[in-house]
Amino acid sequence: MLRRRRLLLLLSALFLSSAIKSALPHGDHGEESGGSCALALDARVVAEYEPGVVTVDGHADEWADVDGPEFALLPALDPDEDKAYGGGKIAVKALHDGINVYFMLQVEGEYAYSKGDNQKCPSVALMFQVGENATYHNMGGCKDLPGTCTSKSCRGHEVDIMHFSIGSAIPGRLYGANLLDNGDGNGGDRFGHLVDVYSWNPHCRYLDGKGPSGNSSSAQNDWQGAWWHSSLDFHSGYVEEDSPFTKSGQKGTYYFEFSRPLRTMDRFQQDVQFVIGQLSKVGVAFWYPLDGKPWSGSQHYSANCDWMPLDIASPSGGSSYSVGSKSSWDAATAFALLLSVVAFCVSVFVGYWVSRTNSVPFTPMDRL
Repeated sequence: MLRRRRLLLLLSALFLSSAIKSALPHGDHGEESGGSCALALDARVVAEYEPGVVTVDGHADEWADVDGPEFALLPALDPDEDKAYGGGKIAVKALHDGINVYFMLQVEGEYAYSKGDNQKCPSVALMFQVGENATYHNMGGCKDLPGTCTSKSCRGHEVDIMHFSIGSAIPGRLYGANLLDNGDGNGGDRFGHLVDVYSWNPHCRYLDGKGPSGNSSSAQNDWQGAWWHSSLDFHSGYVEEDSPFTKSGQKGTYYFEFSRPLRTMDRFQQDVQFVIGQLSKVGVAFWYPLDGKPWSGSQHYSANCDWMPLDIASPSGGSSYSVGSKSSWDAATAFALLLSVVAFCVSVFVGYWVSRTNSVPFTPMDRL
């Protein structure tokens, strides 16, 4: 009887352990899973200074000459190379203009779109370290359990997340920040689900302006973005009635383009603050509906298995734009200086020549 009771207890413990592992939500990688992924040591995303280049419309024409690292997409919960996303690698590109930072994510994939169903459409997310103790694994890594997270107990574990699900988004149209949601004081997007989120761990994720104590009514969505697929050919602009916009299964490339101010008016440690000339930390996630089946939150791929450095380059950092502009300015300045010297010399010579010539004598009027 005692032996049977021990056996039942052992089986119950094993069942409970497996149930907990299978219930781990989005981002709950754990140290073991992260350790089995080969880190790309040279992974570095550089946002060069290029003002007046990017239009956020989902098209990648202006990004053709911008370099960006490429990463294999491995399952976040089981980063096994044999289970990598079959469509190919994801390219991560970035630029900034001194006011806004821009991102372009490019990933191969057959066209899949189901109107109104985000889980049957591709989706992407960018995650940034905010708190100094925020880890890539477990979306910040705060140890608090669901329902116990607070801004005090999880202080220093904040991460900033931009998540774009395209099930209700028209290709080529702009989504994200809008007056209605920002007027309500949160990071939502009722039109296209391009949302601004913060997190302390996978159990404690909230729209900006919302949290354990309710809506602060003083936050906003600072992101804007658009998407496109290379199989789409109606460039004059789609409308909602055109959904699903093209035939499913067509091979091509997805483009996800985003922008956000370098600095925001965040007062609650919910937004990352970018500084020109300094490094930030970024992670990239991708969801795709395999075989037409909807994905779940934890069924996403990661571009790397840890934070990647994001360098907001200074204008003097050697970008093609800054070097060319500076060289042009120096040449123009030198030419203007030379022209000024020549003009001064000519004026001195003319004055001297006039003073040397015989002047006409003055004859008073009363002598005529």
